[in-house]
Amino acid sequence: MLPFSFQLRDGEPVSDQIVKAAHRALANGELREGDLFPSVRALAQELKISPTTGFKVIQQLKDLGFLISRPGIGMVVQAPRLPSLEQRLGLLEPSARRFLEEARGLHLTAAELQEFLRRLQEPER
Repeated sequence: MLPFSFQLRDGEPVSDQIVKAAHRALANGELREGDLFPSVRALAQELKISPTTGFKVIQQLKDLGFLISRPGIGMVVQAPRLPSLEQRLGLLEPSARRFLEEARGLHLTAAELQEFLRRLQEPER
């Protein structure tokens, strides 16, 4: 069973969606350091994806410092060091491109978008 929840969407590579979902799960406490992470086979079966895609997900998470391999145990979640700005922006890029495309369709200016994002960052009262 997948240790966090999310739904696959069209228009973005499956592996990227799973990696982002794992990051969100760690950030919100749904995944914790030391938790076991599914094997490539289990991941592929659970999500009905190819083993190649499952391998790609696990490799990306390992490269980002999110998973470590423990002999005799399997893949274990670790709290990763903060990825570089480039890596973090790379994770955001597909969503940002969709957002900008929709904003262009609504004829919103860069200044209007900046103000909108600033308001979203303010804590709710």
